[in-house]
Amino acid sequence: MFGRYEPLPQRDSVRTPGLFVHRDTQRSSHRGLSYDYIPDVSGNDFTDSSQGWLSWTCNMVVIFLIYICTFVTFPITGWFVLKTVSNYQRIVVFRLGRVCPPKGPGIVLVLPLIDQWQKVDLRTRAFNIPPCQVTTQDDGLLSVGADIQFRIWNPVLSVVSVQDLNASTRMTAHSALTHSLGKKTVREIQTERVKLGEYLGMDINEMTQPWGLEVDRVELTIGSLLKAPEENPSGSLIMPPSVPGLEGLTGPIQQLAMHFLSRTGSSHPQQEDCITFTDELSSVPQAAVSTPSCVEDLLSQVKLLLSENLVCKVGACFQFDISSGDGHQHSYFVDLSQGSGAVGAGSLCREPDVTLSMSDRDLLAMFHGELRPFAAYTSGRLKIQGDITTAMKLEELINLLKNQSS
Repeated sequence: MFGRYEPLPQRDSVRTPGLFVHRDTQRSSHRGLSYDYIPDVSGNDFTDSSQGWLSWTCNMVVIFLIYICTFVTFPITGWFVLKTVSNYQRIVVFRLGRVCPPKGPGIVLVLPLIDQWQKVDLRTRAFNIPPCQVTTQDDGLLSVGADIQFRIWNPVLSVVSVQDLNASTRMTAHSALTHSLGKKTVREIQTERVKLGEYLGMDINEMTQPWGLEVDRVELTIGSLLKAPEENPSGSLIMPPSVPGLEGLTGPIQQLAMHFLSRTGSSHPQQEDCITFTDELSSVPQAAVSTPSCVEDLLSQVKLLLSENLVCKVGACFQFDISSGDGHQHSYFVDLSQGSGAVGAGSLCREPDVTLSMSDRDLLAMFHGELRPFAAYTSGRLKIQGDITTAMKLEELINLLKNQSS
């Protein structure tokens, strides 16, 4: 993205007056302001042309006397003037109030009384923008957050140009997120998440470059659709917040992958040339076979289907955390990893491969074939802890239960 720990090139365009804009324009148009006397630290030029010869002479005399006193009392002052700086750190020193070139790594000499210093960490940092409401170009309302990684490429600029670097970066990133995504439609945000994250990183870099900061990575987290767009002739497209294995796909390729994944376990053709995740529990007509009245009845039916052949096909154990209508939580397990399989209430003696959290109503609908596991996951009704591919193997058991019922 940018050179590692190298100053970024200065732009010729002139923006609003600030500390580190074009020097010639500032001096001619805004004569007398305080930033006229700040050295051009972005160009590694720490000379101060505003300092007169009398001031320079006094500074040299004071610095010389401090050096003499330091070396005369060195066995004692050595504990105070020698600082150890790690490879990932730099020290920014203000000598008699004037900034000096950054020092480090290694052992650094800091003079007493006249030097004020501050350590700067050059390692990559990270923070997240909590999901916020973004009004899109097509008048939709979407909840969007971001995970951002950044680092400091110029320690001097990070100290002299901004007071609170972390708070300023968070505020700038939040403003850039809402401003940039406000120019996109809901469909563009949902299908081009990776590309928009890269563009957002460039926008943030444009604003944080004068602070000596560089954004390395921006990953958008798409939340729920709070308000549908007023006009969307292409059909609705709602994707899950994060589907492992599809993060690197964008545009039509991601739509195609989602399309085939949603067709898993379905034999009827799609009627529309779009991807639409609907509430299948309310759209599917009531089947002729009676649905089990409770989870315990469902477990008794599943026990009759356990076999070594089913264990060979699935080869995993599942833990179900079920919330009932009265607010109580219940745990069940389906072990299809060894022997002929096992099913029952409670928790497994060992760590399950996948943990699924859902309501008892959705669990009964899923095992009866009215709600596909992937559709339940994308709609937020099913939460999965573990590998999603392993979780989708439950369709083997669901199909077997459905065939026996029919």
